[in-house]
Amino acid sequence: MPLYEHVFISRQDLSNAQAESLVEHFSTVLSDNGGSVVESEYWGVKTMAYKINKNRKGHYAFLKTDAPSAAVQEMERLMRLHDDVMRVLTIKVDEHAEGPSVQMQKRDERDNRRERRN
Repeated sequence: MPLYEHVFISRQDLSNAQAESLVEHFSTVLSDNGGSVVESEYWGVKTMAYKINKNRKGHYAFLKTDAPSAAVQEMERLMRLHDDVMRVLTIKVDEHAEGPSVQMQKRDERDNRRERRN
């Protein structure tokens, strides 16, 4: 099956638990249609470069999936209809990168820098 990577942004006024439950919800939609989620990451609340629907910040989530195109299209359709999801980006990849994504690596590096200052 084809491999995909998805990033979606949800509204800033959601709690962390609600934002993570959106990841679980869309993962079950994907698995119900014959796909599977290889890995998921919740990146947290980040400031956006420009306002989207009068929001300056948003909850970012990242999914690595292995799914047929019909399952991905259904998940994207439901994401676009969901009131809490502001933006969706899906990319087809040849293979998934090993380890954490670049966003999570940056967070780990920042933690190491803070330790050195002390």
